Amino acid sequence: MNIFSGLEKFGLKSTESAQLFGDSQKETVKKDNNTVNTEQEEKKDVPLEQDFILEKTVRCKVCDHVFKTKVIKNGRVRRMESDRDLRPRFQYIDTLKYDVTSCPVCGYTAMNRYFDHLSSGQIKLIREQIASQFQPKDGTSESTYTYDQAIDRYKLSLLNTVVKRGRDSEKAYTCLKLSWLMRAKAETMPEGTPEEKAAKAECKKEEEEFYFQAFEGFQQAIAKEMFPMCGMEQSTVDYLLAYMAYHFQKYEIASKFLASVLTSPSASRRMKDMGLELKEEIIAKLRK
Repeated sequence: MNIFSGLEKFGLKSTESAQLFGDSQKETVKKDNNTVNTEQEEKKDVPLEQDFILEKTVRCKVCDHVFKTKVIKNGRVRRMESDRDLRPRFQYIDTLKYDVTSCPVCGYTAMNRYFDHLSSGQIKLIREQIASQFQPKDGTSESTYTYDQAIDRYKLSLLNTVVKRGRDSEKAYTCLKLSWLMRAKAETMPEGTPEEKAAKAECKKEEEEFYFQAFEGFQQAIAKEMFPMCGMEQSTVDYLLAYMAYHFQKYEIASKFLASVLTSPSASRRMKDMGLELKEEIIAKLRK
C-alpha cells in the first residue's frame, strides 16, 4: 500500500518505495409530529463543529506567505473518555482534524507543534522537493474540514517530515494520528451496500498500515531520542507501545513496555490502572 496515495492532486509524486524509518519493516422509526418537533428543538441546542473553531494568522517559514489556518478554541471543547490506545475524544468535534498547519502556496505542512521549527537546511530541502512541485488547490471557504481533507493534510505533513529528514518520533506520531483519523472516518462510514462495505474495509486496512508504521517508528525513536517525545512522557509512550504491541499480538514486547509503566514512579495512577488491565488481558491471551 502506498501510504502517500492521494497527494497526486497537489502535484506531488507518491512513491511506493518511500521509507519512513530507514530499514524498518515495514435505525428507521416512525415519529409523530410532536416527536419530530421535540427533536428539532433539541438539535438547536447542539453546537456545530464550526462553533469550536477560530482562524489563526500564520506566516510560512518556507515561502514567507501569510495565510489563515483553522485551530481549536481549547476553552470550549469538552474532553470525553479516550480510546484505550489514548486516541483523544471530544464532544461534538474531532480535534485531530485541526492539528495540522498547511501553507496553501508552497505546500509546507506540519503538525501545529512543529510548524515553526525549521532549520535553514530543512527549508532548503522543502523548497527543492515540495514547493517546486506543489500545485495549490483552488481556495475554498469551508468552515470545517472533512475527514478526507484532514487525512490529505496529515499525509502532506508526513511527506514534508520525510523530506526535511525529521525525527522518527515526529514521523511515528504523524502516522499514529493518521491511523486515528482513519478509525474515526470508518466510524462514520455506512456499510449498507457491498460498495460501502468495501470502502470501509479499505479505510480500516489503511488504518492498520499507519498504525504499524507508528508502532515501528516509536520503537526506533525511543532507542535514540530523549523524552519528552512529541509532548509525551516516557510512561505514556511505554503504555502506548504496550497497547500497540498487544494489538499486533506481540505479547512479549507488550509485557516489556508494561513492566516499565507499572514500575515507573512518575506514571500516573490512571496510567498504571490501564496498564494492569492490559496486563490481565495479555495473561488471558497467553493462557489460551
